[in-house]
Amino acid sequence: MDAESDEQKEITQRPKWDNKIQYLLTCIGFAVGLGNVWRFPYLCQTYGGEEFLIPYVIALVFEGLPLLHMELAIGQRLRMGSVGVWSSISPYLGGLGVASMLVSFLIGLFYNMILAWILWYFFHSFQSPLPWRDCPVNLNHTGYLTECEKSSAVNYFWYHETLNITPNIDTSGSLQWWLVLCLASAWCIVYICFIRGIETIGKAIYATATFPYLVLTIFLIRALTLPGANDGLIYLFTPNWETLKNPKVWLDAATQIFFSLSLAFGGLIAFSSYNPQKNNCERDALIVGCVNSFTSIYASIPIFAILGFKANENNNNCQNWNILTLTNAFNIGVGNITLENYGEWLNYLNKTDPSEVESLNLKACNLQTFLEEVFIVTCLMMSDILLTGLICLISFAVALIFTLGSGNYWLEIFNSYVGSVLLLIIAFFEIIAVAYVYGINRFNDDIEWMTGRRPNIYWQATWRFISPFMLLVVFVVYVVIEAEKQPTYNAWNPDYVHFPLADVLHYPEWVFAICVLLSILPVVSIPLVAFYKFMCFLKNYTMNRHNQNPYANECCHGEL
Repeated sequence: MDAESDEQKEITQRPKWDNKIQYLLTCIGFAVGLGNVWRFPYLCQTYGGEEFLIPYVIALVFEGLPLLHMELAIGQRLRMGSVGVWSSISPYLGGLGVASMLVSFLIGLFYNMILAWILWYFFHSFQSPLPWRDCPVNLNHTGYLTECEKSSAVNYFWYHETLNITPNIDTSGSLQWWLVLCLASAWCIVYICFIRGIETIGKAIYATATFPYLVLTIFLIRALTLPGANDGLIYLFTPNWETLKNPKVWLDAATQIFFSLSLAFGGLIAFSSYNPQKNNCERDALIVGCVNSFTSIYASIPIFAILGFKANENNNNCQNWNILTLTNAFNIGVGNITLENYGEWLNYLNKTDPSEVESLNLKACNLQTFLEEVFIVTCLMMSDILLTGLICLISFAVALIFTLGSGNYWLEIFNSYVGSVLLLIIAFFEIIAVAYVYGINRFNDDIEWMTGRRPNIYWQATWRFISPFMLLVVFVVYVVIEAEKQPTYNAWNPDYVHFPLADVLHYPEWVFAICVLLSILPVVSIPLVAFYKFMCFLKNYTMNRHNQNPYANECCHGEL
Protein backbone atom coordinates (compact mmCIF):
# COMPACT_ATOMS: atom_id res chain seq x y z
CA MET A 1 0.00 0.00 0.00
CA ASP A 2 1.47 3.41 -0.95
CA ALA A 3 2.08 6.32 1.40
CA GLU A 4 -0.98 8.25 0.23
CA SER A 5 -3.42 5.42 0.89
CA ASP A 6 -1.84 4.79 4.31
CA GLU A 7 -2.38 8.43 5.17
CA GLN A 8 -5.97 8.35 3.95
CA LYS A 9 -6.65 5.22 5.99
CA GLU A 10 -5.25 6.92 9.10
CA ILE A 11 -7.48 9.95 8.51
CA THR A 12 -10.56 7.77 7.99
CA GLN A 13 -9.91 5.75 11.14
CA ARG A 14 -9.17 8.83 13.27
CA PRO A 15 -11.25 8.90 16.50
CA LYS A 16 -14.14 11.33 16.72
CA TRP A 17 -15.85 13.31 19.46
CA ASP A 18 -18.96 11.71 20.93
CA ASN A 19 -20.97 14.85 20.20
CA LYS A 20 -20.67 18.53 19.30
CA ILE A 21 -21.09 19.74 22.90
CA GLN A 22 -18.14 17.63 23.99
CA TYR A 23 -15.97 19.21 21.29
CA LEU A 24 -17.01 22.78 22.07
CA LEU A 25 -16.50 22.28 25.79
CA THR A 26 -13.06 20.85 25.10
CA CYS A 27 -12.08 23.86 22.96
CA ILE A 28 -13.49 26.25 25.55
CA GLY A 29 -11.82 24.35 28.38
CA PHE A 30 -8.50 24.35 26.50
CA ALA A 31 -8.72 28.05 25.68
CA VAL A 32 -10.13 29.17 29.04
CA GLY A 33 -7.49 28.85 31.73
CA LEU A 34 -4.80 30.78 33.54
CA GLY A 35 -4.52 33.12 30.58
CA ASN A 36 -8.03 34.32 31.45
CA VAL A 37 -8.15 34.18 35.23
CA TRP A 38 -4.55 35.12 36.00
CA ARG A 39 -2.68 36.74 33.08
CA PHE A 40 -5.56 38.86 31.73
CA PRO A 41 -6.46 40.44 35.12
CA TYR A 42 -2.74 40.88 35.83
CA LEU A 43 -2.30 42.91 32.63
CA CYS A 44 -5.49 44.87 33.31
CA GLN A 45 -4.13 45.78 36.73
CA THR A 46 -0.72 46.63 35.30
CA TYR A 47 -2.15 49.10 32.80
CA GLY A 48 -4.94 50.50 34.92
CA GLY A 49 -8.02 48.49 33.92
CA GLU A 50 -10.27 49.51 31.06
CA GLU A 51 -7.50 51.06 28.97
CA PHE A 52 -6.17 47.53 28.45
CA LEU A 53 -9.60 46.26 27.37
CA ILE A 54 -9.72 48.61 24.37
CA PRO A 55 -6.58 47.32 22.57
CA TYR A 56 -7.50 43.79 23.69
CA VAL A 57 -10.85 43.95 21.86
CA ILE A 58 -9.16 45.35 18.75
CA ALA A 59 -6.63 42.51 18.85
CA LEU A 60 -9.47 40.02 19.33
CA VAL A 61 -11.31 41.24 16.22
CA PHE A 62 -8.35 41.53 13.86
CA GLU A 63 -6.02 38.83 15.19
CA GLY A 64 -7.74 36.47 17.57
CA LEU A 65 -10.94 35.47 15.80
CA PRO A 66 -9.37 35.16 12.30
CA LEU A 67 -6.57 32.93 13.63
CA LEU A 68 -8.99 30.90 15.72
CA HIS A 69 -11.25 30.27 12.72
CA MET A 70 -8.24 29.39 10.58
CA GLU A 71 -6.83 26.86 13.07
CA LEU A 72 -10.18 25.15 13.62
CA ALA A 73 -10.87 25.00 9.89
CA ILE A 74 -7.49 23.69 8.75
CA GLY A 75 -7.39 21.04 11.48
CA GLN A 76 -10.92 19.89 10.62
CA ARG A 77 -10.22 19.78 6.88
CA LEU A 78 -6.87 17.95 7.00
CA ARG A 79 -7.74 15.87 10.11
CA MET A 80 -4.22 15.92 11.50
CA GLY A 81 -2.39 17.31 14.49
CA SER A 82 -0.28 20.46 14.32
CA VAL A 83 2.89 18.83 12.98
CA GLY A 84 0.96 16.83 10.39
CA VAL A 85 -1.07 19.81 9.18
CA TRP A 86 1.87 22.08 8.44
CA SER A 87 3.98 19.27 7.00
CA SER A 88 1.18 18.30 4.62
CA ILE A 89 0.78 21.91 3.45
CA SER A 90 4.52 22.01 2.73
CA PRO A 91 7.36 19.80 3.98
CA TYR A 92 9.32 23.00 4.52
CA LEU A 93 6.80 24.07 7.16
CA GLY A 94 7.16 20.98 9.35
CA GLY A 95 9.19 22.95 11.88
CA LEU A 96 6.13 25.12 12.56
CA GLY A 97 4.38 22.25 14.33
CA VAL A 98 7.56 21.43 16.26
CA ALA A 99 7.81 25.06 17.39
CA SER A 100 4.21 24.94 18.65
CA MET A 101 4.98 21.80 20.65
CA LEU A 102 8.11 23.32 22.20
CA VAL A 103 6.29 26.51 23.19
CA SER A 104 3.41 24.46 24.63
CA PHE A 105 5.91 22.42 26.62
CA LEU A 106 7.66 25.48 28.07
CA ILE A 107 4.43 27.30 28.90
CA GLY A 108 3.00 24.13 30.44
CA LEU A 109 5.99 24.05 32.80
CA PHE A 110 5.21 27.32 34.53
CA TYR A 111 1.42 27.04 34.19
CA ASN A 112 1.59 23.81 36.14
CA MET A 113 3.69 25.55 38.79
CA ILE A 114 0.83 28.00 39.20
CA LEU A 115 -1.47 25.00 39.59
CA ALA A 116 0.92 23.74 42.30
CA TRP A 117 0.53 27.06 44.13
CA ILE A 118 -3.23 26.70 43.84
CA LEU A 119 -3.04 23.25 45.41
CA TRP A 120 -0.88 24.65 48.23
CA TYR A 121 -3.46 27.31 49.03
CA PHE A 122 -6.28 24.79 48.63
CA PHE A 123 -4.70 22.48 51.20
CA HIS A 124 -4.29 25.38 53.64
CA SER A 125 -7.80 26.71 53.10
CA PHE A 126 -9.15 24.02 55.45
CA GLN A 127 -7.37 25.59 58.42
CA SER A 128 -9.06 27.91 60.86
CA PRO A 129 -7.98 30.62 61.16
CA LEU A 130 -6.48 30.86 57.69
CA PRO A 131 -2.67 31.07 57.92
CA TRP A 132 -2.61 34.27 55.86
CA ARG A 133 -5.13 36.08 58.07
CA ASP A 134 -2.77 37.32 60.80
CA CYS A 135 0.92 38.07 61.12
CA PRO A 136 2.98 35.63 63.22
CA VAL A 137 4.37 36.92 66.52
CA ASN A 138 8.10 37.61 66.92
CA LEU A 139 10.51 35.45 68.90
CA ASN A 140 10.07 37.53 72.06
CA HIS A 141 6.27 37.30 71.81
CA THR A 142 6.14 41.05 72.25
CA GLY A 143 4.58 41.81 68.89
CA TYR A 144 4.35 40.75 65.29
CA LEU A 145 7.26 40.01 62.99
CA THR A 146 8.58 43.27 61.55
CA GLU A 147 8.64 42.00 57.95
CA CYS A 148 4.98 41.02 58.18
CA GLU A 149 3.97 44.20 59.97
CA LYS A 150 5.61 46.38 57.33
CA SER A 151 3.87 44.56 54.49
CA SER A 152 0.79 42.45 55.28
CA ALA A 153 -0.16 39.00 56.49
CA VAL A 154 -1.16 38.00 52.94
CA ASN A 155 2.14 39.14 51.44
CA TYR A 156 4.14 37.56 54.24
CA PHE A 157 2.48 34.17 53.78
CA TRP A 158 3.00 34.34 50.03
CA TYR A 159 6.59 35.54 49.84
CA HIS A 160 7.96 34.04 53.06
CA GLU A 161 5.90 30.97 53.95
CA THR A 162 4.98 29.78 50.43
CA LEU A 163 7.89 30.87 48.24
CA ASN A 164 10.56 31.42 50.93
CA ILE A 165 11.81 33.84 48.32
CA THR A 166 15.43 34.90 48.02
CA PRO A 167 16.39 38.61 47.80
CA ASN A 168 17.51 38.29 44.15
CA ILE A 169 17.76 35.83 41.28
CA ASP A 170 21.50 35.32 41.82
CA THR A 171 20.69 33.65 45.15
CA SER A 172 18.97 30.46 44.08
CA GLY A 173 18.08 29.09 47.51
CA SER A 174 17.09 25.49 48.14
CA LEU A 175 14.19 23.40 46.88
CA GLN A 176 11.08 24.04 48.95
CA TRP A 177 9.84 20.54 49.73
CA TRP A 178 6.22 21.61 50.12
CA LEU A 179 6.22 23.13 46.65
CA VAL A 180 7.93 20.04 45.23
CA LEU A 181 5.10 17.88 46.59
CA CYS A 182 2.45 20.22 45.20
CA LEU A 183 4.19 20.27 41.81
CA ALA A 184 4.33 16.48 41.77
CA SER A 185 0.61 16.37 42.58
CA ALA A 186 -0.13 18.79 39.73
CA TRP A 187 1.71 16.65 37.19
CA CYS A 188 -0.01 13.52 38.50
CA ILE A 189 -3.35 15.19 37.78
CA VAL A 190 -2.21 15.98 34.23
CA TYR A 191 -1.05 12.38 33.75
CA ILE A 192 -4.36 10.94 34.92
CA CYS A 193 -6.29 13.23 32.56
CA PHE A 194 -4.21 12.28 29.51
CA ILE A 195 -3.38 8.58 29.88
CA ARG A 196 -6.21 7.54 27.56
CA GLY A 197 -6.04 10.48 25.18
CA ILE A 198 -9.21 11.91 23.67
CA GLU A 199 -11.39 9.30 25.38
CA THR A 200 -10.35 10.53 28.83
CA ILE A 201 -10.39 14.20 27.87
CA GLY A 202 -13.83 13.98 26.28
CA LYS A 203 -15.42 12.44 29.37
CA ALA A 204 -13.62 14.65 31.89
CA ILE A 205 -14.32 17.88 30.03
CA TYR A 206 -17.94 18.08 31.20
CA ALA A 207 -16.65 18.74 34.70
CA THR A 208 -13.36 20.50 34.04
CA ALA A 209 -14.81 23.01 31.54
CA THR A 210 -17.81 24.02 33.65
CA PHE A 211 -16.35 23.85 37.16
CA PRO A 212 -14.25 27.06 36.79
CA TYR A 213 -17.43 29.04 36.06
CA LEU A 214 -19.04 27.71 39.23
CA VAL A 215 -15.99 28.72 41.26
CA LEU A 216 -15.79 32.13 39.58
CA THR A 217 -19.45 32.75 40.37
CA ILE A 218 -18.87 31.87 44.03
CA PHE A 219 -15.86 34.20 44.09
CA LEU A 220 -17.91 36.92 42.43
CA ILE A 221 -20.71 36.77 44.99
CA ARG A 222 -18.27 36.76 47.89
CA ALA A 223 -15.99 39.45 46.42
CA LEU A 224 -18.81 41.93 45.79
CA THR A 225 -19.75 41.81 49.51
CA LEU A 226 -16.26 42.85 50.65
CA PRO A 227 -15.69 46.43 51.86
CA GLY A 228 -13.82 48.44 49.25
CA ALA A 229 -14.83 46.16 46.37
CA ASN A 230 -16.34 49.12 44.53
CA ASP A 231 -12.93 50.86 44.46
CA GLY A 232 -11.46 47.90 42.58
CA LEU A 233 -14.32 47.86 40.07
CA ILE A 234 -14.03 51.62 39.51
CA TYR A 235 -10.32 51.10 38.87
CA LEU A 236 -11.11 48.33 36.35
CA PHE A 237 -13.78 50.19 34.36
CA THR A 238 -12.50 53.78 34.50
CA PRO A 239 -10.31 54.47 31.45
CA ASN A 240 -7.15 56.54 31.48
CA TRP A 241 -6.76 57.58 27.85
CA GLU A 242 -3.15 58.66 28.36
CA THR A 243 -2.19 55.02 28.91
CA LEU A 244 -3.21 54.17 25.35
CA LYS A 245 -0.26 56.24 24.14
CA ASN A 246 2.04 53.62 25.65
CA PRO A 247 2.95 51.14 22.87
CA LYS A 248 3.60 48.43 25.48
CA VAL A 249 -0.15 48.33 26.21
CA TRP A 250 -0.89 47.47 22.57
CA LEU A 251 1.93 44.94 22.45
CA ASP A 252 0.75 43.11 25.55
CA ALA A 253 -2.86 43.17 24.32
CA ALA A 254 -1.80 41.73 20.96
CA THR A 255 0.16 38.92 22.61
CA GLN A 256 -2.37 38.31 25.38
CA ILE A 257 -4.91 37.26 22.75
CA PHE A 258 -2.78 34.18 22.08
CA PHE A 259 -2.82 33.22 25.76
CA SER A 260 -6.55 33.91 26.08
CA LEU A 261 -7.57 31.88 23.02
CA SER A 262 -4.65 29.39 23.21
CA LEU A 263 -3.68 30.21 19.62
CA ALA A 264 -0.47 28.92 17.99
CA PHE A 265 -0.13 26.18 20.63
CA GLY A 266 -1.32 23.45 18.27
CA GLY A 267 -4.00 22.17 20.63
CA LEU A 268 -6.99 23.68 18.82
CA ILE A 269 -5.79 22.23 15.51
CA ALA A 270 -5.55 18.80 17.13
CA PHE A 271 -9.01 19.04 18.74
CA SER A 272 -10.71 20.12 15.51
CA SER A 273 -9.05 17.25 13.65
CA TYR A 274 -11.38 14.84 15.51
CA ASN A 275 -14.43 16.59 14.04
CA PRO A 276 -16.41 15.31 11.08
CA GLN A 277 -15.36 17.30 8.04
CA LYS A 278 -18.89 18.54 7.44
CA ASN A 279 -19.05 20.86 10.43
CA ASN A 280 -19.62 24.61 10.78
CA CYS A 281 -16.16 25.63 12.02
CA GLU A 282 -16.94 29.34 11.55
CA ARG A 283 -19.71 29.18 14.10
CA ASP A 284 -17.46 27.17 16.42
CA ALA A 285 -14.79 29.86 16.22
CA LEU A 286 -17.24 32.63 17.07
CA ILE A 287 -18.69 30.65 20.00
CA VAL A 288 -15.30 29.76 21.47
CA GLY A 289 -13.91 33.28 20.91
CA CYS A 290 -16.88 35.10 22.45
CA VAL A 291 -17.17 32.73 25.43
CA ASN A 292 -13.45 33.06 26.03
CA SER A 293 -13.44 36.86 26.00
CA PHE A 294 -16.52 36.97 28.22
CA THR A 295 -14.70 34.68 30.66
CA SER A 296 -11.69 37.02 30.81
CA ILE A 297 -13.87 39.97 31.80
CA TYR A 298 -16.07 37.85 34.08
CA ALA A 299 -12.97 36.56 35.90
CA SER A 300 -11.59 40.09 36.25
CA ILE A 301 -14.61 41.39 38.15
CA PRO A 302 -14.19 39.30 41.35
CA ILE A 303 -10.41 39.66 41.16
CA PHE A 304 -10.58 43.46 41.00
CA ALA A 305 -13.22 43.49 43.71
CA ILE A 306 -10.78 41.57 45.92
CA LEU A 307 -8.01 43.92 44.82
CA GLY A 308 -10.12 46.88 45.94
CA PHE A 309 -10.71 45.20 49.29
CA LYS A 310 -6.99 44.48 49.73
CA ALA A 311 -6.02 48.01 48.69
CA ASN A 312 -8.42 49.51 51.25
CA GLU A 313 -7.17 47.15 53.94
CA ASN A 314 -3.52 47.94 53.18
CA ASN A 315 -4.28 51.66 53.06
CA ASN A 316 -6.06 51.48 56.44
CA ASN A 317 -3.18 49.52 57.97
CA CYS A 318 -0.74 52.08 56.57
CA GLN A 319 -2.73 54.97 58.02
CA ASN A 320 -3.16 53.20 61.40
CA TRP A 321 0.63 52.80 61.60
CA ASN A 322 1.03 56.52 60.88
CA ILE A 323 -1.69 57.38 63.40
CA LEU A 324 0.11 55.45 66.14
CA THR A 325 3.40 57.14 65.23
CA LEU A 326 1.87 60.64 65.26
CA THR A 327 0.02 59.96 68.50
CA ASN A 328 3.21 58.93 70.30
CA ALA A 329 5.40 61.65 68.76
CA PHE A 330 3.08 64.58 69.53
CA ASN A 331 1.56 63.20 72.75
CA ILE A 332 -1.91 63.26 71.28
CA GLY A 333 -4.51 61.34 73.20
CA VAL A 334 -5.19 57.83 71.98
CA GLY A 335 -8.30 57.75 69.83
CA ASN A 336 -8.24 61.42 68.86
CA ILE A 337 -6.73 60.67 65.46
CA THR A 338 -8.92 58.27 63.50
CA LEU A 339 -9.05 56.98 59.94
CA GLU A 340 -11.81 59.49 59.23
CA ASN A 341 -9.89 62.59 60.36
CA TYR A 342 -6.34 61.34 59.68
CA GLY A 343 -5.93 63.58 56.62
CA GLU A 344 -7.00 66.68 58.53
CA TRP A 345 -4.61 65.93 61.40
CA LEU A 346 -1.73 65.28 59.00
CA ASN A 347 -2.31 68.58 57.19
CA TYR A 348 -2.50 70.43 60.51
CA LEU A 349 0.73 68.90 61.87
CA ASN A 350 2.52 69.53 58.57
CA LYS A 351 1.69 73.22 58.95
CA THR A 352 2.54 73.57 62.65
CA ASP A 353 5.65 71.34 62.87
CA PRO A 354 6.72 70.13 59.39
CA SER A 355 10.29 69.23 60.39
CA GLU A 356 9.09 66.93 63.17
CA VAL A 357 6.61 65.21 60.85
CA GLU A 358 9.29 64.74 58.20
CA SER A 359 11.66 63.16 60.74
CA LEU A 360 9.07 60.48 61.55
CA ASN A 361 9.40 58.93 58.05
CA LEU A 362 5.70 58.25 57.82
CA LYS A 363 4.50 55.74 55.28
CA ALA A 364 3.05 57.02 52.01
CA CYS A 365 -0.58 55.92 52.24
CA ASN A 366 -2.44 56.25 48.97
CA LEU A 367 -5.32 54.03 47.85
CA GLN A 368 -4.45 54.46 44.17
CA THR A 369 -0.90 53.30 44.84
CA PHE A 370 -2.11 50.16 46.56
CA LEU A 371 -4.48 49.47 43.66
CA GLU A 372 -1.57 49.74 41.23
CA GLU A 373 0.72 47.43 43.18
CA VAL A 374 1.24 43.90 41.88
CA PHE A 375 -1.45 41.76 43.43
CA ILE A 376 -1.58 38.17 44.59
CA VAL A 377 -4.70 36.22 43.60
CA THR A 378 -5.21 32.57 44.02
CA CYS A 379 -7.88 30.70 42.20
CA LEU A 380 -9.15 27.11 42.06
CA MET A 381 -9.77 25.33 38.70
CA MET A 382 -9.37 22.27 37.95
CA SER A 383 -1.90 7.79 23.79
CA ASP A 384 0.46 6.06 25.30
CA ILE A 385 0.73 5.49 29.02
CA LEU A 386 4.50 5.14 29.21
CA LEU A 387 5.18 8.04 26.85
CA THR A 388 2.72 10.29 28.68
CA GLY A 389 4.25 9.32 32.00
CA LEU A 390 7.77 9.98 30.70
CA ILE A 391 6.79 13.43 29.39
CA CYS A 392 5.15 14.33 32.71
CA LEU A 393 8.21 13.09 34.63
CA ILE A 394 10.62 15.11 32.48
CA SER A 395 8.39 18.17 32.77
CA PHE A 396 8.26 17.80 36.54
CA ALA A 397 12.05 17.52 36.74
CA VAL A 398 12.61 20.63 34.61
CA ALA A 399 9.95 22.59 36.53
CA LEU A 400 11.77 22.01 39.82
CA ILE A 401 13.57 25.28 39.10
CA PHE A 402 10.31 27.03 40.05
CA THR A 403 10.35 25.44 43.51
CA LEU A 404 13.68 27.04 44.44
CA GLY A 405 13.82 30.12 46.63
CA SER A 406 14.39 32.07 43.41
CA GLY A 407 11.67 30.13 41.60
CA ASN A 408 9.23 33.02 41.40
CA TYR A 409 11.80 35.09 39.50
CA TRP A 410 12.27 32.27 36.99
CA LEU A 411 8.54 31.91 36.55
CA GLU A 412 8.33 35.61 35.69
CA ILE A 413 11.07 35.09 33.08
CA PHE A 414 9.18 32.20 31.48
CA ASN A 415 5.96 34.21 31.54
CA SER A 416 7.62 37.20 29.88
CA TYR A 417 9.89 35.55 27.31
CA VAL A 418 8.50 32.12 26.42
CA GLY A 419 5.08 33.09 25.13
CA SER A 420 4.79 36.56 23.70
CA VAL A 421 7.26 36.89 20.83
CA LEU A 422 7.30 33.15 20.08
CA LEU A 423 3.54 32.97 19.61
CA LEU A 424 3.67 36.04 17.35
CA ILE A 425 6.22 34.35 15.11
CA ILE A 426 4.34 31.04 14.97
CA ALA A 427 1.00 32.74 14.26
CA PHE A 428 2.55 34.84 11.48
CA PHE A 429 3.92 31.76 9.73
CA GLU A 430 0.64 29.91 10.24
CA ILE A 431 -1.43 32.55 8.51
CA ILE A 432 1.15 32.95 5.72
CA ALA A 433 1.17 29.17 5.26
CA VAL A 434 -2.61 28.97 4.86
CA ALA A 435 -3.18 32.16 2.86
CA TYR A 436 -0.18 32.04 0.53
CA VAL A 437 1.18 28.47 0.53
CA TYR A 438 -1.91 26.33 0.89
CA GLY A 439 -3.73 29.06 -1.04
CA ILE A 440 -6.54 31.30 0.14
CA ASN A 441 -8.85 30.27 -2.71
CA ARG A 442 -8.32 26.61 -1.97
CA PHE A 443 -8.90 27.31 1.72
CA ASN A 444 -12.12 29.17 0.90
CA ASP A 445 -13.27 26.22 -1.20
CA ASP A 446 -12.57 23.88 1.72
CA ILE A 447 -14.59 26.01 4.13
CA GLU A 448 -17.47 26.27 1.66
CA TRP A 449 -17.45 22.48 1.29
CA MET A 450 -17.38 21.98 5.09
CA THR A 451 -19.86 24.68 6.17
CA GLY A 452 -22.01 25.26 3.09
CA ARG A 453 -21.04 28.90 2.61
CA ARG A 454 -18.00 30.86 1.53
CA PRO A 455 -16.11 33.05 4.06
CA ASN A 456 -17.28 36.68 3.98
CA ILE A 457 -15.19 39.77 3.29
CA TYR A 458 -14.19 40.16 6.97
CA TRP A 459 -12.46 36.77 7.01
CA GLN A 460 -10.95 37.37 3.58
CA ALA A 461 -9.47 40.76 4.53
CA THR A 462 -8.06 39.59 7.85
CA TRP A 463 -6.51 36.39 6.51
CA ARG A 464 -4.99 38.02 3.45
CA PHE A 465 -3.79 41.36 4.79
CA ILE A 466 -4.85 42.73 8.19
CA SER A 467 -3.83 39.87 10.53
CA PRO A 468 -0.37 39.17 9.01
CA PHE A 469 0.34 42.91 8.83
CA MET A 470 -0.65 43.45 12.48
CA LEU A 471 1.42 40.45 13.60
CA LEU A 472 4.46 41.72 11.71
CA VAL A 473 4.12 45.26 13.07
CA VAL A 474 3.66 44.06 16.65
CA PHE A 475 6.70 41.80 16.32
CA VAL A 476 8.94 44.58 14.96
CA VAL A 477 7.82 47.10 17.60
CA TYR A 478 8.23 44.48 20.34
CA VAL A 479 11.83 43.77 19.30
CA VAL A 480 12.65 47.50 19.06
CA ILE A 481 11.23 48.25 22.52
CA GLU A 482 12.96 45.28 24.13
CA ALA A 483 16.28 46.17 22.50
CA GLU A 484 16.18 49.72 23.88
CA LYS A 485 16.06 48.77 27.53
CA GLN A 486 17.83 46.55 30.00
CA PRO A 487 15.22 44.23 31.49
CA THR A 488 14.49 44.47 35.20
CA TYR A 489 12.60 42.43 37.76
CA ASN A 490 10.92 43.07 41.12
CA ALA A 491 12.71 41.49 44.09
CA TRP A 492 11.05 40.96 47.47
CA ASN A 493 13.81 42.14 49.79
CA PRO A 494 13.02 43.00 53.45
CA ASP A 495 16.34 44.87 53.65
CA TYR A 496 15.33 47.21 50.83
CA VAL A 497 15.08 50.77 52.14
CA HIS A 498 11.60 51.25 50.67
CA PHE A 499 10.26 47.84 51.75
CA PRO A 500 7.47 46.63 51.34
CA LEU A 501 7.75 48.16 47.86
CA ALA A 502 9.68 45.91 45.48
CA ASP A 503 13.39 46.31 44.96
CA VAL A 504 13.77 46.80 41.18
CA LEU A 505 16.94 45.07 39.95
CA HIS A 506 18.56 44.47 36.56
CA TYR A 507 18.94 40.91 35.36
CA PRO A 508 22.52 39.62 35.49
CA GLU A 509 24.09 39.07 32.06
CA TRP A 510 23.89 35.27 32.34
CA VAL A 511 20.18 35.46 33.15
CA PHE A 512 19.60 37.88 30.29
CA ALA A 513 21.30 35.39 27.96
CA ILE A 514 18.83 32.74 29.11
CA CYS A 515 15.96 35.15 28.43
CA VAL A 516 17.20 35.60 24.86
CA LEU A 517 17.55 31.84 24.39
CA LEU A 518 14.01 31.23 25.64
CA SER A 519 12.78 33.82 23.14
CA ILE A 520 14.56 32.22 20.19
CA LEU A 521 15.26 28.51 20.60
CA PRO A 522 11.71 27.09 20.19
CA VAL A 523 11.26 28.75 16.77
CA VAL A 524 14.71 27.75 15.51
CA SER A 525 13.03 24.52 14.41
CA ILE A 526 11.20 26.46 11.66
CA PRO A 527 14.32 27.38 9.60
CA LEU A 528 16.15 24.18 10.61
CA VAL A 529 13.45 21.88 9.25
CA ALA A 530 13.10 24.01 6.12
CA PHE A 531 16.87 23.83 5.55
CA TYR A 532 16.89 20.07 6.15
CA LYS A 533 14.08 19.54 3.65
CA PHE A 534 15.77 21.78 1.10
CA MET A 535 19.03 19.80 1.39
CA CYS A 536 16.98 16.65 0.99
CA PHE A 537 15.45 18.07 -2.16
CA LEU A 538 18.90 18.88 -3.55
CA LYS A 539 19.99 15.32 -2.83
CA ASN A 540 16.93 13.98 -4.66
CA TYR A 541 17.59 16.28 -7.57
CA THR A 542 21.21 15.12 -7.81
CA MET A 543 20.23 11.44 -7.58
CA ASN A 544 17.52 11.92 -10.19
CA ARG A 545 20.01 13.49 -12.63
CA HIS A 546 22.17 10.38 -12.25
CA ASN A 547 19.15 8.11 -12.84
CA GLN A 548 19.10 6.86 -9.27
CA ASN A 549 16.05 6.21 -7.13
CA PRO A 550 14.94 9.67 -5.88
CA TYR A 551 13.01 8.10 -3.00
CA ALA A 552 15.87 6.15 -1.49
CA ASN A 553 15.92 8.63 1.36
CA GLU A 554 12.68 8.61 3.34
CA CYS A 555 13.03 12.26 4.32
CA CYS A 556 12.51 13.26 0.70
CA HIS A 557 8.89 12.12 0.35
CA GLY A 558 6.52 14.89 -0.59
CA GLU A 559 9.17 17.31 -1.84
CA LEU A 560 8.62 19.84 -4.62
